[in-house]
Parts: sequence; C-alpha cells; structure tokens
Amino acid sequence: QVQLVESGGGLVQPGGSLRLSCAASGSIFGIISRAWYRQAPGKQRELVATITGGGRTNYADSVKGRFTISRDNAKNTVTLQMNSLKPEDTAVYYCYVRQDIGPIKNDYWGQGTQVTVSS
Repeated sequence: QVQLVESGGGLVQPGGSLRLSCAASGSIFGIISRAWYRQAPGKQRELVATITGGGRTNYADSVKGRFTISRDNAKNTVTLQMNSLKPEDTAVYYCYVRQDIGPIKNDYWGQGTQVTVSS
C-alpha cells in the first residue's frame, strides 16, 4: 500500500501562486509515474500534469506555461507549482501515483486539497 498526503492548498487571488506538495509513504517501490488531477464542482476529474520516473512531464493545455510539476525522489514527494492562477483553476486537487510491480498495477490517490482562486 502507498499512502499519499497532499498539502499546500488554500485561497489565493487571481494572478497569485500556490505550491502543492504530495508526500508518499508505505510500499513506494515500483512507482512509474506521478500526477496531479483536479475536480471542480459539477465537473469530471481531469488530468493536470504528469511526471514519469525518468522525469518526462506532460501538462493539460489549460495549465501549460503556468504550472510546473516536479519530483524529489529522495524525499518521495511530487510538487505542483501553480503560477498566474485563474478563477477557473478552482478545484480540489488530487495527487496520484501509478505503481507497477510486474503483473500487478496499482493506482493510488491522495485525499485531495482545495484550491480556490477568487478576489
């Protein structure tokens, strides 16, 4: 089992910045990718950004140039730096990891952290 704990959400004005962190613990071997998703009220959960074990990143078009995903393997953390925030970025943000142990594939989610962008 892998446990994920997010931190760093909150209320910020449009144009501001927030930094989300996700710490992984437990059986953390075999993690092949990490990601951030978000879910706004009344909408489906959507992918925000991913980072592979090799460091390759991918972003949703809506956040390209504003958000940066990074990881610290030594600390088992993944971070989402969010700049130039917009009201439409308001959502609950979830940390996600994909674990690959031979034939066994596991998906783990954090509990979510609220990000509200409002003046």
